[in-house]
Amino acid sequence: MLSVKRHPFLLKLLLGRGERRVFALMESTTNTMVNGSDLDNNNAAGGGGVVDVYGEDFATEDQLITPWTVSVASGYTLLRDPRHNKGLAFTENERDAHYLRGLLPPALMNQELQEKRLMHNLRQYKVPLQRYVAMMDLQERNERLFYKLLIDNVEELLPVVYTPTVGEACQKYGSIFRRPQGLYISLKEKGKILEVLKNWPERNIQVIVVTDGERILGLGDLGCQGMGIPVGKLSLYTALGGLRPSACLPITIDVGTNNEQLLNDEFYIGLRQKRATGQEYAELLQEFMTAVKQNYGEKVLIQFEDFANHNAFELLSKYSSSHLVFNDDIQGTASVVLAGILSALKLVGGTLADQTFLFLGAGEAGTGIAELIALEMSKQTKAPIEEARKKIWLVDSKGLIVSSRKESLQHFKKPWAHEHAPIKSLLDAVKAIKPTMLMGTSGVGKTFTKEVVEAMASFNEKPVIFALSNPTSQSECTAEEAYTWSKGRAIFASGSPFDPVEYNGKVFVPGQGNNAYIFPGLGLGLIISGAIRVRDEMLLAASEALAAQVTQEHFDKGLIYPPFTNIRKISAHIAAKVAAKAYDLGLASRLPRPKDLVSYAESCMYSPMYRSYR
Repeated sequence: MLSVKRHPFLLKLLLGRGERRVFALMESTTNTMVNGSDLDNNNAAGGGGVVDVYGEDFATEDQLITPWTVSVASGYTLLRDPRHNKGLAFTENERDAHYLRGLLPPALMNQELQEKRLMHNLRQYKVPLQRYVAMMDLQERNERLFYKLLIDNVEELLPVVYTPTVGEACQKYGSIFRRPQGLYISLKEKGKILEVLKNWPERNIQVIVVTDGERILGLGDLGCQGMGIPVGKLSLYTALGGLRPSACLPITIDVGTNNEQLLNDEFYIGLRQKRATGQEYAELLQEFMTAVKQNYGEKVLIQFEDFANHNAFELLSKYSSSHLVFNDDIQGTASVVLAGILSALKLVGGTLADQTFLFLGAGEAGTGIAELIALEMSKQTKAPIEEARKKIWLVDSKGLIVSSRKESLQHFKKPWAHEHAPIKSLLDAVKAIKPTMLMGTSGVGKTFTKEVVEAMASFNEKPVIFALSNPTSQSECTAEEAYTWSKGRAIFASGSPFDPVEYNGKVFVPGQGNNAYIFPGLGLGLIISGAIRVRDEMLLAASEALAAQVTQEHFDKGLIYPPFTNIRKISAHIAAKVAAKAYDLGLASRLPRPKDLVSYAESCMYSPMYRSYR
């Protein structure tokens, strides 16, 4: 019989003493101990005379064994627990108390020195994807250090963990895949989605970012490899908005892909089939939404990310009245762009209603931004929203959207079909409409040509040009092109970052209309108020709060968005405005209402600083 006295470690496990606990006991091993079989002999030993307590070494390859999971609050396992690992920052007392002696080099290194060393190492990489992989590796081994690094160096690392680098990461996700992050729900799990959600170890989930991978940034259908987007977004929810990492859940819904290159890629990690559509797709999404609400409750925020146009609008419309849902491509982009427009008005002059807008692109982003602009215009002028929409024109792949095309238009384009003669090209539309603000949401690079920008500059003293498509390669024009072709008069913003541009001895700092300004603060505001639904008024409040953070000092530098270095302060102010609107609309469930919502939002934010252990 196995002698417990000769194995004090097992004695501790069985008696539950100290910091160590058994989560799972292998049934066959327990039976062996109870039935008195003698495992404590050479026959039971594996290589090197090590006692094979669990029967793994003398099992044949086709025999089933049970994987033991022993959770300990100390020792070797602690160093591999990303939530609690501190690496060389463990103190002398902690090394003694948690059985770490000999498992670490003798040197002590505080968190600040660890951060300095890692930033030095990251800067040695010349390829952005290498930096991305290094950051993901850090997140998997030391969670707090990852977020400390990201928060303290946000302007440098944001393009690494999010756009534009995350786009390349998604394209190559199968090749760089190391260990799964988040949940993968495929057609194989139909009828069992609730069980799949229960497999996730955390129960108190506050935010879910979910994609089906059909329209990743401007890169198209990347199928299951779109998981990089939910993972990246939720990293920003924590770093920029202060949500606890354990409260965030990335999910990819895999219904196949129509990308032939991926289907033929031996390293592709998703289902190898064409995309499911119609009833099969709708039923899977319905089961998913029902299971999420059943498992996590009414107040879990579900953020739809990078769904194709037809599904994105339908899902948002279908579930906005029954779930706490938000589409970042439609609503988040709209909110951050509206904030940039409100800031730009202080440089251009005039009111929002004085402007004429022309969009290249009439998909999720384009129509979402247009609708939010119309809502804000209607709010300011007290005019019906139908009147406000007449100041906004859209161009799609077939030309200017006009009333004569109405019968053939998709439903979300119809409100933008105005009376005008048909126009095929963007340049002709610019010359005819004479917009004061030109918005690019087409996902097609180099479409704001020199002729288009020069036409904008010919009838605007300060033409506002937003090239919003991601990643950088899909931007409608570069910052340098906008400033050069407009002779330094353009007010420019983009979706992905561009470096400052020098023109005629003056340095121009391009704005970045990055959704990361909005969604972390919006999510925090919804959570601290216990909101049960998202409303357009909350998005307008977020836009106004962001625009209010742009100071005269920023305007003097040509900025229309505040620097990301202050993003946590910005997110707290956005959260406070969103929460206030939730309370005003009667949609908040967390009572009583805090007196100072900004201070309350800041107090709820996750801190990445190391904790001291007993």
